[in-house]
Amino acid sequence: MKYNKEIIKEKAEYCLNCKTKPCTKGCPLQNNIPDFIKYIKEEKYEEAFLILKETTVFEPICGRICPHKKQCEGSCVRGIKGKSVSIGDLETFIGDYMLEQKESQQVNVKNINKKVAIIGSGPAGLACAYLLSQNGFEVTIYEKHSKAGGLLRYGIPDFRLDKKILDQWLEKFILNTNINILFNKELGKDIQINEIKENYDCIVLAFGSNKSKKMNIPGDNLDIVLGGNELLEYKNMPNFREKKIAVIGGGNVAIDSARTIKKLGADSVKIIYRRTEEEMPAEEKEIQEAKKEKIDFLFKTNILKIFKDGKNGKIECINTKLVHKENENRKNPINIENSNYVIDIDYVIMAIGSTADKCVTDKLNVKKDENGYIIVDETFKTSDPQIYAIGDLSGYRQTVAWAARSGFESAKTIIEKDLK
Repeated sequence: MKYNKEIIKEKAEYCLNCKTKPCTKGCPLQNNIPDFIKYIKEEKYEEAFLILKETTVFEPICGRICPHKKQCEGSCVRGIKGKSVSIGDLETFIGDYMLEQKESQQVNVKNINKKVAIIGSGPAGLACAYLLSQNGFEVTIYEKHSKAGGLLRYGIPDFRLDKKILDQWLEKFILNTNINILFNKELGKDIQINEIKENYDCIVLAFGSNKSKKMNIPGDNLDIVLGGNELLEYKNMPNFREKKIAVIGGGNVAIDSARTIKKLGADSVKIIYRRTEEEMPAEEKEIQEAKKEKIDFLFKTNILKIFKDGKNGKIECINTKLVHKENENRKNPINIENSNYVIDIDYVIMAIGSTADKCVTDKLNVKKDENGYIIVDETFKTSDPQIYAIGDLSGYRQTVAWAARSGFESAKTIIEKDLK
């Protein structure tokens, strides 16, 4: 993405450089946002990059895909009475500027003879691998796909994140001689946990939680019901052309699924969400993009059942209202009696959340909670002292920045406590 430097400086000058740094507090990675913007004002772009580099390794990526309005920009003082500072645009500019430079900013240090295996090369695994490698650890990443990136490559559509940028950034600023990636190595299939434990001092599980949840309603096992996470990851999609699609959910997976399917030629795409638009977890700009693409939204709407009438699919919907429940601050949706109606549909896409694949996690011999997430302590260590679990595999918040934070935090513990 090319930026006019005058426009970028104007965006930077809009920042008040607050001493209390509310934007930093709103950032999962705790990026020092006022300081990096200060350097942009002075046109010292490499210095701005070095400030960001203290806490993140995904500058041009987070700048593009983070839910800024719900994180850093949502905490911006300017946003109280007007428009927030365009922090995402400024971070993207710095990342893109550094990609244009000839020299990499990597510093590889001498190996300290400690070996760590990381399962998965998504944002959590890459952040962990990067920090460990910069501190001298020999890191091997086992990746089930043929390329690195995890969610960044196999979960986020190209129209949101150009994979050429991802490839360039990985090569130039994250991967180095202390990191070895073995591709097409799926845990439980191509490699086994006990085999890995024998060959490494420490294991970090970072393969994500990408199995779509179901609503446990009548008909959600029909062949017309598909998982949004799986569609985005494997791209194994039916012919959606001229079909009617319902996407259930309100997060970025729902929006990404809907937009992807619409671009594949679907006749109509409806996103069905049981709360209000303001409560959607998805980033506001992605919601607006979906509306521009003629995707319909049914807010305060729930699904009661999915069924077929002959060969034709149908869903029974019901309107909802939000009410306070005892001892809960947030209003919860309840169904409004006698407000049922039926919609004709060809496919239903479930995008109401995800969980880990039980076929894999059941073989790990670590404790899990009732939702199937791996139980970890404050350092992301599991019930097995040799194994960590990071990212949404441990039930951590499901954004790229939060995943990266878990990777950094687990790496710090390994560096400072476990393997020194």
